[in-house]
Amino acid sequence: MSDLIRLEYRDVTMRFAQAGQSLTAVQGVNIAVRDGEVVSLIGPSGCGKSTLLNIGSGLTAPSEGQAFVDGERVEGPNAHVAFMLQKDLLLPWRTVIENVMFGVEIQGVAPAERRRRAQALLENLKLADFSGHYPHQLSGGMRQRVALARTLAVDPTVLLLDEPFSAVDAQTRMVLQRELAQTLKRAGKTALLITHDLLEAVTLSDRVLVMSRRPGRIIDEIAIDIPDRDDPLKRRTHPNVAGYVNRLMDRLDIGAVPA
Repeated sequence: MSDLIRLEYRDVTMRFAQAGQSLTAVQGVNIAVRDGEVVSLIGPSGCGKSTLLNIGSGLTAPSEGQAFVDGERVEGPNAHVAFMLQKDLLLPWRTVIENVMFGVEIQGVAPAERRRRAQALLENLKLADFSGHYPHQLSGGMRQRVALARTLAVDPTVLLLDEPFSAVDAQTRMVLQRELAQTLKRAGKTALLITHDLLEAVTLSDRVLVMSRRPGRIIDEIAIDIPDRDDPLKRRTHPNVAGYVNRLMDRLDIGAVPA
């Protein structure tokens, strides 16, 4: 991990009009995510986490402040950022490999190159045998892996992940967490991840940022000093995990659990 800043929010505030009044979703947020770093963002529902991802992706302009990717101000969607949501949003009429190629097809990448990228990602994510299948023929976990492959195919600098595994069962979620961690490590990608799962935040991240209730502010930053970031299943067994989870629960005012 280098000191190069890939994603940055500077004094970002976002207001929305609601019932004739101004609602402040986030206020004065400053975040810097370094090259190759995985940072999780946690906080109460409605505190503006997804709003920050929308701003970072260029889908929404902040009311105040600025967001930057690779030192350039975000003024709209760009090829340096890829967004993965809770729902896979696969196109039902396209096969797995065609879905993976969709983003690079829009970018105008040559057919041979986009197929090469898609096939390589499907191999890495253990989906090569299903390249000709359609989404309705896949399990929920497999669909999410296809969505991850589609996200990585555009070769982004930064991945924005909005609870990408919240819709799958616990066992599948752990498998997907490991595959995401290994893929990010292998590709050297930078990621900002929203999650409500505190254990997921600890086992996947280099740092965890805690947000307050609305208007959302960053109220704590916790560096995760546990080895093997590319193996969240191994991280789960580390004796310090419970301490980190309890600290996060305390900051969220949930109440700690026994270590």
